[in-house]
Amino acid sequence: MNPFQRLASRFVNWWRGAPEDSGGVRTLNSTSFLESLGLRRRRKPTSEVTYFTCLKMLSETLAKMPIKYYQRTDKGIVEAEQTETSKLLTKRPNPFMTPTVFWNTVEMNRNHYGNAYVYMRKKFIRQRYGGEFRIIDLWVMQSNCVQIVVDDAGIFAGVGRLWYVYTDPTSGRQYVFSTDEVMHFKTSFSFDGITGLPVQQILKDTVSGASASQDFMNKMYESGLTAKATLEYTGELNEGAKEALRQSFEEFGSGAKNVGKILPVPLGMKLTPLDIKLTDSQFFELKKYTALQIAAAFGVKPNQINDYSKSSYANSELQQLSFYVDTELFIIKQYEEEINYKMTTEEEQDSGFYYKYNEKVLFRTDSKTQMSYLKEGVGGSIIKPNEARRKLDMPDAEGGDELFANGNIVPLTMAGAAYQKGGQTEEETAEPEQPEENEPETGQQVTEENEPDETDEAEDGETEEGGE
Repeated sequence: MNPFQRLASRFVNWWRGAPEDSGGVRTLNSTSFLESLGLRRRRKPTSEVTYFTCLKMLSETLAKMPIKYYQRTDKGIVEAEQTETSKLLTKRPNPFMTPTVFWNTVEMNRNHYGNAYVYMRKKFIRQRYGGEFRIIDLWVMQSNCVQIVVDDAGIFAGVGRLWYVYTDPTSGRQYVFSTDEVMHFKTSFSFDGITGLPVQQILKDTVSGASASQDFMNKMYESGLTAKATLEYTGELNEGAKEALRQSFEEFGSGAKNVGKILPVPLGMKLTPLDIKLTDSQFFELKKYTALQIAAAFGVKPNQINDYSKSSYANSELQQLSFYVDTELFIIKQYEEEINYKMTTEEEQDSGFYYKYNEKVLFRTDSKTQMSYLKEGVGGSIIKPNEARRKLDMPDAEGGDELFANGNIVPLTMAGAAYQKGGQTEEETAEPEQPEENEPETGQQVTEENEPDETDEAEDGETEEGGE
């Protein structure tokens, strides 16, 4: 490495704040220098597998849910037409990130640092009369580079307002943003309602203990799973001889490279290994209990950190539903409230426009269950056939934009319609009684067959004459 490369490497290590040993560069923060002083750098919380798994689970769960743009109308809730602002959330927040990567980064910052900040770059669009501010793109600000300032002295033209001071990690420049320009997402661990506390700070000792247990396992693997041993001998040895003897035994009997090799023992000496079993100290039980504690602090269920000791297929499905209700529902509600407040205008809010996460993607099932669900929805007049086809990524069919209903199901006001004949009930089909003025004096019903005519009256007259 030439002097210029060495100088550039030293500068890069100093700028990152966590220099590494490379190319002969050795700084005060380098690992080799700290170990030479008997010190060790603190392990990052993300190096602990349970902590990392919880961060991964929560961030990916939020990122996989798409954001929809809806409108409340007199005919119900409909999917609204996309606008330039809504496309930022559904298609491309900025030129470098997709919505999935964007929200995964936001949620990762929120869980790891306790707070997540999104800068909304706005531009004033001039119109004929006045104008409006329009959001151009969205950018994730690194949470460890943001400081919240309460302006109680009116320095930034507003007493009691919140301001976000962002320090660019690459250029070192500082920017001051108002609350109207920043979307702030925080964890549920907050005592002032302004900033959230991360899990790594609340469970600092627990996370450190889990990291220490992982270090212990790593050392055991490095030593070839060989335990400590005592060397018994008769006589006196000076310090130099003891150190030389110890180094010779470690050279032949320590490390993974010496596993299975024969260890030579000098005459008159006896090597006795110290048999320390992990089962006696219940190492794995304690490690498992610590993992469950960290997962519980994040709201992650045991089956989501690969602990299936007390899970079954049905139980895992219920744990997934419990994860949504107990953990994700709070997170989704917080995101929706902040997005709808910061990214919609008052006119849009009055017109019923709003953003909502599609949480149904968390409950996608197998093809058979999905087809049964869509079939019952169409047959129950809940969804239209074309709506069901769109869920299966199929084109619309002719006549599929209408609701279909089973003929055996009728409104309550039409109860008994199945017993009707020609649009009338059985009581209405019965022949009505004749008015009293049309009835004969004898009380018999008059029909066309027994109605008297002129011929009958003449015959009756002749009969009466002959009798006289």
